[in-house]
Amino acid sequence: MYFRLSVSKIRYRDYYFKHLINSLNKLLTSLFIVAFGFGIHSVVAQSTFATIIKNVNVRAKGVKHSLNATKDTLLLESDKKINYVYAINRNYKKELYDFIDDNSYKVPLSHLKSGKYTFVVGQSPLKIVFAVYVYRNEDKSNSNTPILKAYSTL
Repeated sequence: MYFRLSVSKIRYRDYYFKHLINSLNKLLTSLFIVAFGFGIHSVVAQSTFATIIKNVNVRAKGVKHSLNATKDTLLLESDKKINYVYAINRNYKKELYDFIDDNSYKVPLSHLKSGKYTFVVGQSPLKIVFAVYVYRNEDKSNSNTPILKAYSTL
């Protein structure tokens, strides 16, 4: 037996499928935009090199400790002389030990591995303790990629 559809049913079916395809197209476009937005957000979120957990004690206000704009250097400033600074990693090993004997000092964080570091700043008779989290270690001066080497030789 041969099945026949009337003209009105065919038009309704075609309209339904066109509407369905347009709706799916809009949905896929919006999903692509959302996925692209999250991709950009994750790239921006990964651009932080380090964060600092400051010491908020009243006695620690004598030493100003902060990160620079690119967050790859620790800036120490004080009215009194800073005697020394050292950093301890999670395994309780000293990664950094510098005698300063100056009012300001810059500690480069680029040579530290990823992880949490406890910094101790000695300013007689005080020791100011704070934490710095280093998220990644990028050596921008050493370009091992062939594309960068090719451009640097031009």
